[in-house]
Amino acid sequence: MRLEGKTAIVTGAASGFGAGIARKFATEGAQVMVVDIDHDGALAMAEELGEGAFGHAANVADRTQVNGVIGTAREVFGEVDILVNNAGVTHLPAPMEEVTEADFDRVFAVNCKSIYFFARALVPHMKARGSGVILNVSSTAGLSPRPNLNWYNASKGWVNVATKTMAVELAPHGVRVNALNPVAGETPLLASFMGEDTPEMRAKFLSTIPLGRFSQPDDMGNAAAFLCSDEASMITGVLLEVDGGRCI
Repeated sequence: MRLEGKTAIVTGAASGFGAGIARKFATEGAQVMVVDIDHDGALAMAEELGEGAFGHAANVADRTQVNGVIGTAREVFGEVDILVNNAGVTHLPAPMEEVTEADFDRVFAVNCKSIYFFARALVPHMKARGSGVILNVSSTAGLSPRPNLNWYNASKGWVNVATKTMAVELAPHGVRVNALNPVAGETPLLASFMGEDTPEMRAKFLSTIPLGRFSQPDDMGNAAAFLCSDEASMITGVLLEVDGGRCI
């Protein structure tokens, strides 16, 4: 129960890594606001988590909707202790010059601009309280980029630098900011990362991971619960690789 009495917002929490984080937070005693663009998925996950959880549909790339998320969370919770910026998208593998402007804009809007929107809406409240934890979900793509995912890689590099910058600026206000850098996992985005989900492509991808398996939602949940708990009170600005050795 390391998060007992804590309130948390987890974006992109209806499935994949976000669902793993939300489940772990609930198990550790947190009240969780499940945010996802999938309305039914957000409500279903909140119902699964049980008492203290609720779902909220929102497009995190829309400033008005993000403001609505924070407003609702503060109405329900009173204050928000933890924010997990997990929602993310990618473009399909392609030479950099062939990725459409629309795909580029979508990747940066969801992966990067959403963090800016949530900071604008929530950071003033955390600074006023003198406490809070923000966890950004990045990727090994931002540390050890692969060809043909150029603009996705770049967006996660942005997340990593933003995390460190946020950590330095907010530390005097009692707010910690860290990031998780997972390798591809058993999530809805896996096929998009690989181009196609076939046994051959999986074997090729897994050959680059020393531990020989993908990141799992539970792996992310365990790492997130630690970084967002008081046990990690001296940890800020860290980019934690949850990648089975992929970045070595």
